[in-house]
Amino acid sequence: METSNHFLGTERIGTLMRRYAVPCIISLLVGALYNIVDQIFIANASYLGSHGNAANTVVFPLTVLALAIAVMVGDGCCAFVSLSLGKGEPRAAKRSVGNAVVMCLAA
Repeated sequence: METSNHFLGTERIGTLMRRYAVPCIISLLVGALYNIVDQIFIANASYLGSHGNAANTVVFPLTVLALAIAVMVGDGCCAFVSLSLGKGEPRAAKRSVGNAVVMCLAA
């Protein structure tokens, strides 16, 4: 495990950004596309119509809030794991991952 991530310290920043930022951008675009397609299907349902779109519009900010909390916990855990592994404290890193998983399941 210790030798598999040395490329993060030796690889060029541009290459790492493409490698890790592009999938993140694609996932955000897919999420936005999902919401657009969802609105189209709800609007075309004869039994939902505008009431369905209104309900989806009300719930969407709650979905974004849940996503924000999940990203906050995940990014915070990722940063702490990186710091802990950099200090040579793998036990603290493992504990933080367990805490993040419990926090996500509790929320």
